[in-house]
Amino acid sequence: MPRGARLDAPGTLHHVMVRGIERKRIVADDKDRKDLMDRMGDLAVETGTAIYAWALLNNHAHILLRSGSCGLPAYMRRLLTGYAISFNRRHHRHGHLFQNRYKSIVCEEDPYFRELVRYIHLNPLRAYDVKSMDELDRYAWCGHSVVMGKGKRDWQDVEYVLKWFGRTVREGRKNYRRFVLEGVDQGRQPELVGGGLIRSQGGWSAVRSLRRLGITEKSDERILGSGEFVDAVTKEAGESVRRQIPLPERRDEAVRRIQAVCRENHVNIRALQSGSRTRDVAGARSVLCQTLVKELGLSLAEAARHLGVATAAIAAALKK
Repeated sequence: MPRGARLDAPGTLHHVMVRGIERKRIVADDKDRKDLMDRMGDLAVETGTAIYAWALLNNHAHILLRSGSCGLPAYMRRLLTGYAISFNRRHHRHGHLFQNRYKSIVCEEDPYFRELVRYIHLNPLRAYDVKSMDELDRYAWCGHSVVMGKGKRDWQDVEYVLKWFGRTVREGRKNYRRFVLEGVDQGRQPELVGGGLIRSQGGWSAVRSLRRLGITEKSDERILGSGEFVDAVTKEAGESVRRQIPLPERRDEAVRRIQAVCRENHVNIRALQSGSRTRDVAGARSVLCQTLVKELGLSLAEAARHLGVATAAIAAALKK
């Protein structure tokens, strides 16, 4: 089944998940980690994207954010494309770094904000990147240390997070840490990494109870929230059914993405479209293959025309 169009509007709360292709690492060392975090922060400031929680692990990352005026897709495209090209250049590799497109779940704020902050910030402890809460308090590659005042990331909206836990910074930090500590024994909580009816209602038992009472709830796999929230989000997005972006719009978007990737990575568009195989051009083309075919849904032949190579080259790049 084809994926639905992303739901987004400025001010929408998203839980974003990014994974390495074939579960491989997306960072090799602290220099990579710093590069990815710096890009995430710089773009957040530039686009007005509010970031509340984040955790960078070896082969995946979680971010809780509120989209800015440019929207989530534009923010994530610039973040992941720029970083992937930088990573490939630094490590002398080619091909895709990330697994398909990133996953984003629109979240209802009141019931889920605190839970999502806790879930995301506990990831390094659950993955054994740190061994204790004391270590997590100081861990540089997770937003928890910033909320605790042990790390400094000016682009992370700590003030907003702490307001959920207390009237002052001191009270907020104390209550926040207690709340996070209470979640250590809760396990992985799969209901917080997706949308749909079962996750939004807290499991099958809750869904069965509603059905016995004759209560039906609207649901959407892209949304974590109540039926009323799902209805409001889909109406605001102007869609009650899944839709496909018209082909002319996808072609226009392909041109914009090619221009953005070339501009951000100092690649000449003519060199890209003339079949050049220099490292920088090949790296940009490799990333764009996946973008044009898997995200925008262009045919292999059309992607090949945009990128100046044969259809067989696009197919080979996608297989890698």
